[in-house]
Amino acid sequence: MIYDLTNHARESLRKRPIIRLGWIESVLQNPDLIEPDPVDSELEHRLGRIHEYDGRVLRIIVKKGTTPLRIITLYFDRKMRRQL
Repeated sequence: MIYDLTNHARESLRKRPIIRLGWIESVLQNPDLIEPDPVDSELEHRLGRIHEYDGRVLRIIVKKGTTPLRIITLYFDRKMRRQL
């Protein structure tokens, strides 16, 4: 899958070297949940459980309708771990 990282997303990856590119692609292509952004209607949140990382939930915020898909930021969402 082709996607583009903002500078903020690149910095997030640098700070969280545990996040694997394969996990990102998996969540982008097959999210367990998609949520609209509560502030910006151009953004959506794609969430996916990462079983290889103790079932934690990876949240990826993307700009909808961009080609390639533009990733704004990504992180493990502690609150969603119990909800997803």
